[in-house]
Amino acid sequence: MSAHDLIVALGDQRYRVERPFGAWPQNTGFVTDVAVDPRGHVFVMLRHDPLVHPNDPRVIELAPDGTYLGGWGGDLIADSHMLTTDATGRILAVDRDMHEVIICSPAGERIGGLGRRGVPLSPFNHPTDVHVSAWGEIYVSDGYAASRVHRFDADGTLIASWGSHGTGDGQFGWPHAIWTFADGRVVVVDRTLNRVQVFDREGRHLENWGEFYQPVAIWGDDEGCAYVTDMVPNLQKIGPKGERLGRCRPMLNGAHGIFGTPDGDILLAESNPSRLTRLRLLR
Repeated sequence: MSAHDLIVALGDQRYRVERPFGAWPQNTGFVTDVAVDPRGHVFVMLRHDPLVHPNDPRVIELAPDGTYLGGWGGDLIADSHMLTTDATGRILAVDRDMHEVIICSPAGERIGGLGRRGVPLSPFNHPTDVHVSAWGEIYVSDGYAASRVHRFDADGTLIASWGSHGTGDGQFGWPHAIWTFADGRVVVVDRTLNRVQVFDREGRHLENWGEFYQPVAIWGDDEGCAYVTDMVPNLQKIGPKGERLGRCRPMLNGAHGIFGTPDGDILLAESNPSRLTRLRLLR
């Protein structure tokens, strides 16, 4: 047991670094993302090579205290990349190399999907991330072989797409992660261009946030603040007006995923070494 107590700061907030957080049965996959549902249950996504690894669970469910509750998805998800939850408790999982976003119940039952499974450019070409907005629309960043964002209605019908490959405003190098805010902002992590781009809900470019090195993941709180991980590795907190409120280094080699809990803690999905880290809010 370590005698060290690591404390980090994000603006006025202080957090105790706790790692690893949670535990689950041995699995051939490694941690790639994390999400938290309205109950506070934690869903950990594990990445595998679908051609050589067994059908181990791709999604692990933990209680709010990290207790293992179960796993699922080995026969459902091939190439795990990122996942999110929505207000109803659904799990949306990005199956990157199958060009699909799978929509599941909390128990892992498939209840829908976006894109045509196994068919590129319909409309996805190796998508990266997904988020369900407060107004019910679903936004997907399509970043590994495309430079696009796709906007769907609540029923899964494609409304519009925007973006192309390039360095200009509204263009992307590698859109790797996405988040939406209740005020209508759609925020896209543009990884290889070391920036985060901000749009309105219809895809009109509003501004860029810089001073990142290969930003990776994003999560937003109810106050409109964004939390962005990058490969320094840093975790930065950005205010609703784009102001930088804090920066810290709570992980060793970077976090591929991030999500907050109802209690104000922050969970980081670390791939190397494979684990969750919890930033426990100090009150």
